[in-house]
Amino acid sequence: MSRKRWKTLTDGAGRAAAATFRVLRRPLAWVPILFVMAAGMGFGWGAWRNLCADCPSIAQIHTWEPEQTSKVFDRHGVLFAEIGSQARTFTAIGSLPDHVPQAFVAVEDRRFYRHQGVDVRGLSRAVLGALATASLSGGGGSTITQQLARNMFIESIGFDRSVMRKLKELQVALELERAYSKDQILEAYMNQINLGVGIWGIHTASRQFFGKTPQELSPAEAATLAAVANNPRGFSPFLNPERSMARRNLVLDRMARERFLTREEARTWKETPLPERRGESAEALAGYFVEGVRDWTMARWPGQVNTAGLNIYTTLDLSMQRAAEKAMTNGFQRVEGYPGFRHPKYAEFAEEGGGLPETNSPYVQGALIALDPATGAIRALIGGRDISHSKFNRATQARRQPGSSFKTLVYAAAMASGIPASHIITDGPVVRAQVDGTEWRPQNFDRTFEGDMTLRYAFRRSINTVAIKLADEEVGLETVAQTSRRLGITTEIPRVPSIAIGSPDVIPMQMAEAYTSIVNMGNRVTPHSILRVESAEGEVLWEASHTPTRVMDPQVARLTLSLMEDVADRGTGANGIRNVGGLPYAIPAAGKTGTTNDNTDVWFIGATPDLQTTVWFGMDRPQRIAPNATGGALAAPVFGEFMRYLYLGDEEANGEGGGAAILPMPERWPMMDLISREVDDKTGLLASQWCPAERRYTEWFIPGTEPTEVCDESTRSRFPRRWW
Repeated sequence: MSRKRWKTLTDGAGRAAAATFRVLRRPLAWVPILFVMAAGMGFGWGAWRNLCADCPSIAQIHTWEPEQTSKVFDRHGVLFAEIGSQARTFTAIGSLPDHVPQAFVAVEDRRFYRHQGVDVRGLSRAVLGALATASLSGGGGSTITQQLARNMFIESIGFDRSVMRKLKELQVALELERAYSKDQILEAYMNQINLGVGIWGIHTASRQFFGKTPQELSPAEAATLAAVANNPRGFSPFLNPERSMARRNLVLDRMARERFLTREEARTWKETPLPERRGESAEALAGYFVEGVRDWTMARWPGQVNTAGLNIYTTLDLSMQRAAEKAMTNGFQRVEGYPGFRHPKYAEFAEEGGGLPETNSPYVQGALIALDPATGAIRALIGGRDISHSKFNRATQARRQPGSSFKTLVYAAAMASGIPASHIITDGPVVRAQVDGTEWRPQNFDRTFEGDMTLRYAFRRSINTVAIKLADEEVGLETVAQTSRRLGITTEIPRVPSIAIGSPDVIPMQMAEAYTSIVNMGNRVTPHSILRVESAEGEVLWEASHTPTRVMDPQVARLTLSLMEDVADRGTGANGIRNVGGLPYAIPAAGKTGTTNDNTDVWFIGATPDLQTTVWFGMDRPQRIAPNATGGALAAPVFGEFMRYLYLGDEEANGEGGGAAILPMPERWPMMDLISREVDDKTGLLASQWCPAERRYTEWFIPGTEPTEVCDESTRSRFPRRWW
């Protein structure tokens, strides 16, 4: 550029500047400028105020409370499950050891207690990073308050990575800082944060990761949870242990930098191993019981169960549930190892999280129900093998044939009719005409007949033909059906002879209820799982009231129970209970085995003076489990093992409970004023010197039903019968 041209330009700029200065010296000249500035500021302020028009109002922020799950407690008040859309239990920051909140502050927002909701340094770094990459995907810069704002009001703010979302988040964060103290914000953050799929808040995470409360967390465990907060899947100790370990150790280093720990303490805690498996949760323990509780409470408080933090106190005994789970696990393995078992095994599907049919499992299923016979309280419940595969509860929803376990109700009806246990019926062929013109010819399990026998012997050996004759010829099918209904069976019971050996479909829970009526000396109690329900503030919303109903004479019930004791001590259940299950004879037990046609269902329904327990195994689609599969071989051992754990402890158990006995040694059931007599087991008459001594046994009778005639074979001819 020439010097002349440059001089012309500079002279022109100078003259323009001088002219502008002269104009600005006039007062009225500032009016439009100020107007434009004010308009710009007003527009900016209005835009800022309207930026979050759909965000929560100040009033909403001040009254905000996080959704809380309903808490499920066992009979001793131990929290073991949560019900809700977001598994969360509120924990006060003041109840936590200092290192728990410090771990989150150290790694997420080290200047948390010094800023007013926005960390200018962190935000500056985030802005520079965004400019350098022309992207907001790098994240960073969000304080704990901003993260809380995002988590609290995600529906209003959104979770996209836009500038608009960041500005909304900033506005809500500033309002939170004005509304709450720092500790309140940090407390809300730790209770609101997501730490994995379905894991919300510090309390739920502590239970899921470590099987303990947040008050029990060590610095290493607190650091692990703080590490997971940044990326629940990427830093999960179960999915990515190496990354999780590195991140956990980084948190410990930052805790040392902030002087929450000493350098030596941080080094020591770095040696702590990560958890290898999740802590006990509702899905792993008592899942079917929890689902039942969920259904019951949802029917009554549909708008509160998932969000209002109800406290649900149940009848479940966690120690008994653990013992039941172990006994059933061993039982499933026993079934799959039984000779001739040809079905798919559970191990082939164990890793699948879904996609299996709800009511047609490819592998063998089972159920266990343990009731307090005096109250009907459910102490343990298993409704299937894996609730993650199928929520269909076989204990309360399935309809299965009970097989020989139904004979107990037939014999109870006979005892109530005044027929003594010494009554003689001949074990011989049974032929019944059917509606279609064919003949029904039932067989005993061993395909043989033994001739005359007492009802006690027939019950102990589970003789089919005797049960059929007793029901059809002596008690009456209508009486059997009505007795069953009175004891607790509500499913249809056709008036046909085959009901005596368990042909009608029944629900396991109803069979448990019917047996409890006998074990409880004729008092029927309704099985139930809820004791009371309270609001989050402790107000009692509902409380159980269960009154027993007399449905059977106590002496009839006690006599029937004595038949069941024989089954457990020397009958079809004895080997499974006493030998395989390991329950000593010193512990009184009673029950009845059950096996259906073609070995499709196997049962054992038994009791001790403290607990009535029902065990069932079968395929969801009825089919043979294995050739010769029986309730005595497969279901009775589960009962025996379960009772052994309860009364003697489990020497192999680890963790809470330590394998100690759960129940004190029981006393035997009272005899309820029954009387005893020595009788002859071939005639049912009073034993005497004129009949073989080896046929004598002691029988119990309801007074007035005992035999009065003496057994006497001395008058019989010594010649063969054909000479008579």
